[in-house]
Parts: sequence; C-alpha cells; structure tokens
Amino acid sequence: MNKPTFIEHPWERAGVVTPGLPILPHGVERHPIPGGGSRAVPIFKGDEISVLDKDGLQPGEMVFFSPDRKSDAAKLGARGFGRPTRIIETLANGSRSGAQVLRALATAGFDIETGDAIPLFVEGSRPGDTITLTAESDGMVICAAPGGPMSPENQDTPTELILYVRRADPKTGKDITAPADPLADPLHDANIQPGQAHVYEVKKDQYIQIMDVQGRECSDFQAFSARALDKGLEREIDPTTTRSLMGSLYPAPGIFSKYWSVDQEPLVEIIQDTCGRHDTFGLACTARYYEDLGYPGHVNCSDNMNTELANVGVRPRGGWPAINFFFNTMLDDTNALGMDDPWSRPGDYVLLRALSDLVCVSTACPCDVDPANGWQPTDIQVRTYKATEDFNRSIGYRKSAEADVEETKKTGFHDSFAKHTRDFVEYAGYWLPNTFTNHGTIEEYWAVREKVAVMDLSPLRKYEVTGPDAEDLMQMCVTRNMKKLSVGQVSYTAMCYEHGGMIDDGTVYRLGETNFRWIGGNDTSGLWLKEQAEKHGLNAWVRNSTDQLHNIAVQGRHSRDILSKIFWAPPQQPTIEELPWFRLTIARVGDHSGTSVVISRTGYSGELGYEIFCHPKDAPEIFDKVWEVGQEYGLTPLGLGALDLMRIEAGLIFAGSEFDDTTDPWEAGIGFTVPLKSKEDDFIGRAALEERKAHPHRKLVGLDIEGGVVPSPGDCIRMGKAQVGEVTSAMKSPILGKVIALGRVATAHAEIGTEIEIGQLDGMQKRLKATVSAFPHFDPTKERVKGNYD
Repeated sequence: MNKPTFIEHPWERAGVVTPGLPILPHGVERHPIPGGGSRAVPIFKGDEISVLDKDGLQPGEMVFFSPDRKSDAAKLGARGFGRPTRIIETLANGSRSGAQVLRALATAGFDIETGDAIPLFVEGSRPGDTITLTAESDGMVICAAPGGPMSPENQDTPTELILYVRRADPKTGKDITAPADPLADPLHDANIQPGQAHVYEVKKDQYIQIMDVQGRECSDFQAFSARALDKGLEREIDPTTTRSLMGSLYPAPGIFSKYWSVDQEPLVEIIQDTCGRHDTFGLACTARYYEDLGYPGHVNCSDNMNTELANVGVRPRGGWPAINFFFNTMLDDTNALGMDDPWSRPGDYVLLRALSDLVCVSTACPCDVDPANGWQPTDIQVRTYKATEDFNRSIGYRKSAEADVEETKKTGFHDSFAKHTRDFVEYAGYWLPNTFTNHGTIEEYWAVREKVAVMDLSPLRKYEVTGPDAEDLMQMCVTRNMKKLSVGQVSYTAMCYEHGGMIDDGTVYRLGETNFRWIGGNDTSGLWLKEQAEKHGLNAWVRNSTDQLHNIAVQGRHSRDILSKIFWAPPQQPTIEELPWFRLTIARVGDHSGTSVVISRTGYSGELGYEIFCHPKDAPEIFDKVWEVGQEYGLTPLGLGALDLMRIEAGLIFAGSEFDDTTDPWEAGIGFTVPLKSKEDDFIGRAALEERKAHPHRKLVGLDIEGGVVPSPGDCIRMGKAQVGEVTSAMKSPILGKVIALGRVATAHAEIGTEIEIGQLDGMQKRLKATVSAFPHFDPTKERVKGNYD
C-alpha cells in the first residue's frame, strides 16, 4: 500500500489561510464513501483512481464496468475475485448512498451480480494508506466501505473511505465551479450570475433551495404573498416582525423556523441550513451604499430586484428589506454593525418551504468593494421542488473546520422520545428533546430528584482506540493514569493541549488490555487522539463509532431497580446490582440470547444512574423495555432543559460554559483529574499544568446569590469597580430554594464566604449581591450518586 501522491490543502493567499476551503490539484475530484456505504463515479480512459483509508482497518471493495456492460478488474490493472459480495451486501443495507448507487446502476444498465470484485485493504491498513489504480477504458467505478452494525462490546465500526480521481483529461471531469447536484428532481432550476436578480413563483408547500455555488457569496431573498398581490397589496417578508416573533436574529430549522409578513402571516419556513450564518438587519445593497463609498453607478441588488419585480406589478423601492442569506454581519460593543467574509462554503444552501402561494426574488450580490462576498462575487443557484418531496429538518454540522458538512441526525432513540414531545433542539449534530409535553422542565427535574427519569445522550462522541500501543496513546493524551485503569473500569478525565488548556472532558472505558473507548463531548478530542497516534508513530487506531453506539441514561433512586429487571449479565461480568460507580458491564436483554448492550454506572445528574449503550437499530427495543418496566417506578422522560439544572446543582461542568481551550482543569473545577504526584509518566500539557498549579490565577467557585434574579452566563463578577471573574452557569435551584451559580474568579477572591457582586446591564448599573460558596451546591459528598438515599 502506498501513500497518496497528492493531498488537499487549505486555500492560502498572502498569509490568509482558510481551512474550510480545501484545494485539490487541477483535475482531481474527491468522492467520500461513508462507512457502510458506497459511491458510483464515471471514469474515463487514463484516469487515476486512488482510495484512501483515513482511519485505518477499513476494508473496501471495488467494481469497474465498461460501456459494453461487462465487468473486468483487469481494466483497472487489478486481479478480480468474482462476485462482489461485499458491495452487494452494502447496497442491500438501505443506506442513502446505496440508493444513489442503485439508481446509477439501473440508469447505466449494469448488473452488479456480474461484477468482478477488487478487494481493497484486505490485510488491514494504517491511517492514510492508499491504493491507486489506472483505468484502461471508459466506464464506471462502484466502490464500497463495507461494514455491518457494530456490537456495543466490540469495536469493529465501519469508517469512511475517500475515492479520489485524477482525470487524464481534466475537461472530462466534474467542473468544480458547477452547482452541486439537486436534492431531488427540480421543478425550476436557475443560475443567477453576480449582478443579476431572478423572479420565480412557488406554490404552497413547495420547496425552495438557494445555493452558494462557489462559496463566500451573498444572496438577497424576498417572498411576496401571491394572494395579496392579486389584491393589489404588497405583503412580503418583514425582517423586524420575523425577529420579534421568532426571538432570534434569524430563524433556524426547528420550532422557531418561520419568516413572517408585517401582517404576521408566515410566508416561508426554513427546513435545512448548511451554513448557519445570515443577516436580517441590512437592506439589499443599494445605489446609495456604493455612491457613499465613491462608486457611483455600481450595479446593486435593490435596483436589480426593482427591475425584475416590476414584471409582476411590484412598485420599486430605494432599498429592499430582504433576508440576506450567507451575509455575515455582527454587532460590536459600540453597537456598530459590521461585516466580514461569509461563512458559506462551496455548495452550502438553505432549503425553504412555502407556507402560501408566493412570488419570490433572489439575487447574486455584485459587491466587490468590501468583504461581503469575499471580495470576489460568484453565482447563486435557485431550485424549487415538489411539495411531495420528503426533506428532513437539518442544521449543517461539521466535525472540524476541514470536515464535510453533515445533516442533523436523529438518534436511534429519537422516535421513541418523539412520542412524548415535539420540542427538539439541535445539539452537536443531532436532534435532542428539550422539554416534554405535559411535563415541562421543573416536573422533569423533580422526577430525577425524587424518582427516576430517562434521557437521550446519544450525541456524546465515541471513539474506539485499539492496538498494541492503545494504552500508551491514552496515557499520553489524557490527564488520568491509564496504567491504573482495569478492564471493565471507567475513568473521568481531562484532555489538554500543550499549553494546559482543555480540549475536552470525558470518560475512558477500558474494554480490554489493548482496547479503549473514549467518550467525550466533541469531535475535536477524538480527532486529537488520531492526530497524536500518527504524529508519534504509535501502533494504535482511533476510529469514530458515534453513529454505531447510541445511549440513554436512566437516572434517579429507582434506576438500579429498573435495569436489574431487564438486563442479564454473564458470569464473568458484574450484574446491575453488583456494578459499582465508574464500572461497566456487558449485558443482554433478558438472557444470554438477548440484545447486547454495554451499561456503565455513570451519569450527569448528581443521582444514582446508569448509561445504556446499544446499536441504533436496537434503540427502540431498549427504550420500550426501560419504559415498560419503569412505569411501576414513575419513570419520566427528561430533556436538556432539566438536565442543565441538575448538572449545575451537582457541580458538573459543561464545555463552552465552565471550560474552553484557554481554561486548565483547575480553573474548570476538575483539578482532581490531574494526579501529578501519582502519575509519573509524561503527558501532553503536563509541564504547563505543573506551572499553572504552582501559580494559579483563577478558580471555579460556587456562588450563592441573594434575591430571585438569575444571572446570565458571562455576567461579570466584581469587587467594587474591579472585575475579578465571570459567571459560567446559573439557575434557581428548586430543591435548595435559592439562586445559585458557578463562576470563575481570581484566586485572591476565591475564599469561601467572600462577598462579591455580579454586574448586569453594563456591569455597573445593576449589581446582584452574592457570596462565594463551595460546590457542588447539592449533595457535596455524592451520597446519592453512591446510591445512599437513607
């Protein structure tokens, strides 16, 4: 196996690097193949085909068909092995990528059963290994990254392969400046060049896709009620009404997703958004804007809109209020409205659904005198789709700045929880329940404190760490001592950069002598593990298993009673009754033949609790069992709103609140995860942490606040006029009957009993009196977590 002869690199010019815009050599195409999925790509004679195994240990299989509908591996200079069993199995698993491949095969008239299989990476592979073949004729390549459902106790998760094609003649390949493929068969498909506007009609319930074809391009959008226009009235989207009714700068997919007219009639709702950064404050660019900058006569979106809208009887305006898709604006501390390059990448889009018959207008902004379009205006693609199409609500998620965008996913437990609520919010690329119908945050909170509740924690990131050097890798990358971690034990730890700032906090599950599972809050930590394994030449593999392993938490005093009635453990594993804090067991539903799960005695509530991990296909069965048995104990579903209350009371930290990459574990309140004395081995960040511990500047503390006003995260903490810290999280505690908070303060003012003030408004004009206290505020000795309720 060889390494790739080319590599993607970020766009760079004059010291400006943009990791979100990777550049490939001219004539090279990139086609990701999802783990457990497949791709079909047209090939021309002389094309060089390379398959990259990003994570290692992922087998592949390839088939080549020539135009005469025959398959011969020799046409790629490879040895064939007959029927492509693994591709056939992959195409039968119901994946979206498989459906696309099946359509391509049907269109071309190729019979996959007659394919001549080319196995890839059959003897195992290292991360970055590549196999390269050259086509001797035109045809089509079908490539799969086969893999079935991962059992919770195993670590055989399928991962992504990347198919690169270096075209012998770059003109035969896909034009990188062309629009991405439609989401479905479009009713209307129009390309708008910069400096143009386009008017189009959309019927109620039809969909509108507005795509930034090449990235960093703004598009002004307006939609008029066709019914009102027929009456001689102009009723279009009103940005002010929209912001007021939705309670946000601009709507997003989910509950608060609609754009409204001044008559408070909803005209469109946003269904999908892969960019997540838009504007509703500014006008579409106007002649006056350019005139004031010294560019009289500059083409502008408002005049372009006037010209096109005149054809449907809409009166001209000097400047059009519009939804400025992909326009990146912000307010600074002086309340000045500024702008910068758009966040949108090539192919980013918004998908809208019409809530009434509409007349719409879209533009491709011509501005080339400021960063509005990244200094280089490009085209916009507008497509409409039938009302009968089935598009899921989605907010684009990327594991890193360089990663491909992913749709918001439903967890394996989503449909089970959806029977009890419609209030879902996006969390780390998944839809999670926020509150539950006929319960609400406070009732859900009390259910955990007094009885028992179940929640979906599937978005937690899981990474399988395996290989002879797996322990060395974990010992180097986390602060806790992995050499003391027994098989079947779970350890809560921090992970830090060299400067001591935290990457993430999480738990390490030891499944075997050379088998670990990292469970953290973000993908950055998993990608860091992979990067360090490669950097240090360790014989270890790090593979993402998040989509193969979903989990619910059952928390509260009755959690043990419920689980002990459902799950059977083999003799070599602890039973639910025997399972101590921070241990795991491999169990099954009912008996030895039941569905496999991994159960750990862990949680995020400050109560006795367990987490149950299973493959997503088994999630409905697991939920139903827990729900059925739990009714005897008053089991209640729990959403993110109540979970946040419980974790603040219990002093449990959250990324973006109690820590970020500028915060060390002591400043985050988890200094106990850094055993500098008992862990003698070096680890990433150790030297910086030793210095930080010896010379601390800030400390996380509890705060008891007088009165009933709950401060906001980020509110300043003051001693007189001096700011000495900030609030990280706050709540009104139902069980304690007072307002409490967590905050980070200067060590000089961190002593328990110190009286401070929390500044609001401008930090000076309104003060909340508070006292530094110990934390956690609730159950500081962790008696409930230990199961001691007497």
